[in-house]
Amino acid sequence: MSIRLYVGNLSRDLQRQDFENLFVAYNDDLVSVKLIADKKTGKCRGFGFVTVKTEEKADEIVTQLNGYLLEETPLKIEKALPRAKAEGESEDQEANQAPAVNGKRSKTNSRKSPSAEQSSPAVVQPDPRWADKLEQLKAMLAAQATSS
Repeated sequence: MSIRLYVGNLSRDLQRQDFENLFVAYNDDLVSVKLIADKKTGKCRGFGFVTVKTEEKADEIVTQLNGYLLEETPLKIEKALPRAKAEGESEDQEANQAPAVNGKRSKTNSRKSPSAEQSSPAVVQPDPRWADKLEQLKAMLAAQATSS
């Protein structure tokens, strides 16, 4: 079973070849070496991954190279955590659909906006420009609910 290692604290100017050369001594035990680059600039994003054939070799690489100075920065190497599925993500196709509105379902983008992930409806504050009007509406609705 192969083990994936996270290699972090890399210089933004690091080239793919320099990253691969770091692991040349372990070539026989490597499955893959991947430097993560920015899509727009092509520069290193500061981390990469190395996949090793055995757990023993993975432990050996971690002990030997964790803290190793590469371009004047100490490397951070550890076993990578498994990728987690996004919240609510499932293989069922209905997960990619919005709830029914007026009896019709509409497909939505499975990605959530950052603001939607950070706040819940209970935490959302009303726009201060309309807060007084909102309070009036709430009072009117409460009065209607109690009278019916």
